Amino acid sequence: MDQSSTPLFTALRRHAERNPLQFHIPGHKKGRGSDAEFRAFLGDNALSIDLINIAPLDDLHQPEGIIDQAQKLAAEAFGADYSFFSVQGTSGAIMTMILSVCGPGDKIIVPRNVHKSVLSAIIFAGARPVFVAPVRDRNLGIDHGVTTTAVRRALERHPDAKAVLVINPTYFGVCANLKEIVDLVHSYDIPVLVDEAHGALIHFHDELPLSAMQAGADMAATSVHKLGGSMTQSSILNVKGNRVNPHRIQTIFSMLTTTSTSYLLLASLDTARRNLALNGRKMAEHAISLARYARREINAIPGLYCFGDDILGGEATFSYDPTKLTIHVRHLGITGYEAENWLREKFNIEIELSDMYNILALITPGDTPETVDALLRALREMSDTFYRVNEAKELVVKIPEIPQLSLTPRDAFYAETEFVPLAESAGRIIAEFIYVYPPGIPILLPGEVISQANIDYILDHLQVGLPVKGPEDPTLKYVKVIVEEPPIS
Repeated sequence: MDQSSTPLFTALRRHAERNPLQFHIPGHKKGRGSDAEFRAFLGDNALSIDLINIAPLDDLHQPEGIIDQAQKLAAEAFGADYSFFSVQGTSGAIMTMILSVCGPGDKIIVPRNVHKSVLSAIIFAGARPVFVAPVRDRNLGIDHGVTTTAVRRALERHPDAKAVLVINPTYFGVCANLKEIVDLVHSYDIPVLVDEAHGALIHFHDELPLSAMQAGADMAATSVHKLGGSMTQSSILNVKGNRVNPHRIQTIFSMLTTTSTSYLLLASLDTARRNLALNGRKMAEHAISLARYARREINAIPGLYCFGDDILGGEATFSYDPTKLTIHVRHLGITGYEAENWLREKFNIEIELSDMYNILALITPGDTPETVDALLRALREMSDTFYRVNEAKELVVKIPEIPQLSLTPRDAFYAETEFVPLAESAGRIIAEFIYVYPPGIPILLPGEVISQANIDYILDHLQVGLPVKGPEDPTLKYVKVIVEEPPIS
C-alpha cells in the first residue's frame, strides 16, 4: 500500500476547500459561530475540518470509504490484519478488546496492576477476573509486568479462561518476554490481549521492545497520541489472527463510540500513521539517542538514579524502552511528588507522573537537545538544592498484596451499598474504585475486601499529596461498601 497517502486527511482538506454551505452540525459552522477568542487561537483550518459523518466523509461506525482505507493503511503499518481507529482513547480500545471476547461469568486472566479501563470493561461484561501478581521492584518501589511463570500457573488453574491480558510495555517502559507469553497462551488456544498504551513507537525500531503484533498477539490497544504524534484521545486497536472475530470487534467498538466522532482526531491518526510508516525508525532513533544521552547525564547527578540496561536479566525485565526516563529521587530526601512540584514551580517543567520515590519523564520524537538539556539543568539544580541537605528517605514498599476478591466486580458495583468512614472500613467489601492517576492503577476495585494495609497505603498517598481518585467522596473520608446483613440471632 502507498503509506505516503492520507486518504482521510486528504479528503477532509478537499471537502473544506470546496467550502460547501453547511446545514448540519457542528453548529459553529467552520468557526463562524465559535467564541471569537477561541476561534482566533485555534484557527480556521482546524475548525473547517471539525465535521461529522456526512456521506462524503465515511462513517467510523460502518467504514466503507476513506476511513476504511485509512484503517487498512494503519493495519499494514503496524503489522496487523485489521486496525480500528478510536476517538475514545485507548480506554475505549481496551474495553472493546475485553467485551469482544468476554461475557457474563467468563474468566479473564489479568495483571493486578491494570489500568482502570480493564476493570470497567470487566464490570460491563460481567466477567470474573483472575488476577496475576506483577513483579515488584523493591529497589525502585514500582511494579513491572507479569512473568511467563505466573501466566503458566494461572492457565494451569484456569484453562477455561476466555483471554489473557498483559501490559507491554509498562508505564515505566519495562517488558517481560511477550513472545514467550503469547506462545504459551496460544498453546491453550486462548487469545492474548495487550495493553500497548505506552508502546506506539516500539513497532518501528529493532532496539525497542517487541510490539504486540510482532509477538503474535491477537489484539493490542495502542495510544498513538501518547508517543506516536496524533492528538490526545486518538488511539488504535490492532487485530491479528483468527482467534477473535473482527466483525464482533466492529460491533462492540460501535456500541462504545460516540456517533459524533471527531474528524480532527481521526485525521490526526491518519497523518500520524503516515509519519510513523515513512519515518518511524528515524523518529524512534532520534528519541532513543536523546534518551541515552539524558540517562548518562542523570546518572552522573548526585542523588539521582535512572535505570537502564542494568535492570535487565529478570523474568519480568526482559527488555525496556529507553525513551522512558524513570528518575529515582529518594536519595534527595524528597518524594517524587515533591520533585514534580519543584520542577513545575522553579523551571516550568511538567513531567509525566510522580510517585513516592520516582518521577517519569518521556523523551519523544518531539524533543530536541535543547529540551533535554533544559531538563538536565533543572535536575542538577534540584540535586544541588536537596542532596545531603535532607535526610534520604528509606525505601519502604507498602503496597499490600492483592486483596481478596469476594464478589465479581459487576455484582459489587450494582449491590446495595452504604458509606462508612475509610478509617473504619477494614474487612468490608468495597463497591467503588480507588486508584492513583496517573497511572490509573486501582488500589481497590469493586468486590475486593478492604484491608488495613489498603487503608494505610491510601492515607500515605494522601498525606504526601499524590492524586488518589475514584470514590464518590472526593475527600476520601468515606468509602462506599456493600451493605452487610445483620446476623440472625
